[in-house]
Amino acid sequence: MAFAIGWTCVAQAGEARTRYTIKRGDVAIDVIDEGRGPLMVLLPSSARDSEDYDAVAEGLAKAGFRVLRPQPRGAGASTGPTEGITLHDLANDVAFTIENARDGRAIVVGHAFGNWVARMTAVDHPSLVRGVVIVAAAAKNYPKELLVSLRDAGNVTLPDAQRVAALKVAFFAPGNDASVWLAGWHPKMAAYQRPIIAAPKEEEWWSGGSAPLLDLQALQDPFRPRSTANDIKAEFGDRVTIATVDNASHALIPEQPAAVVAAIAGWARTLKP
Repeated sequence: MAFAIGWTCVAQAGEARTRYTIKRGDVAIDVIDEGRGPLMVLLPSSARDSEDYDAVAEGLAKAGFRVLRPQPRGAGASTGPTEGITLHDLANDVAFTIENARDGRAIVVGHAFGNWVARMTAVDHPSLVRGVVIVAAAAKNYPKELLVSLRDAGNVTLPDAQRVAALKVAFFAPGNDASVWLAGWHPKMAAYQRPIIAAPKEEEWWSGGSAPLLDLQALQDPFRPRSTANDIKAEFGDRVTIATVDNASHALIPEQPAAVVAAIAGWARTLKP
């Protein structure tokens, strides 16, 4: 394993935040690392990078966890093949990040599309994962018209007003500031993720392996109609814990970061080492 291409250290109110790049073969992964304690890995939504988690990562580090944020290929200094890759390739990047940390098994947290990657990691690399948190995970069946708003929200060529309107439909609860997500979209990342999203092969990743699973739901999330709130627990039983956050939609992370930290940290403390 070759790593430490570059290091930076940013002073924080809590634990120091460092950033480095690790390499294996033709893949380089830009990792943001902060805190000390049981290991967590945070994975972002589609076409977005892990800096969405800044406030949540800081909160989890202060709560006593070591928090890693590997940037997806195409964000920050992360690079690697993107043609024809699958969730298995993205899960391998996460596994490499955990292995490189040399700090035991990790709780893997995935937001929206990131929850697919988190679950795939638990399926492909069970020895590295002690728990999975799925954040604002879409139901198997949700209103497909939401995909129009999803596409428009990340289309940086559209007028801001049109994009904010799309963000309000698909991502932000009424009254929350949707403009905070005008920035942070990566069109090249969206391009390689699009075929993965179009052909999800749910039978490969949906189970999340056999790890304990926290289903963290936003109560105003249109991708998770309230009629589907208990679907995952009904399917997988006692290994699933449900937690909900009010006044939040599919974005959730920027809407209610303190509530997200409290839910994840509280659940994580119930797990066996």
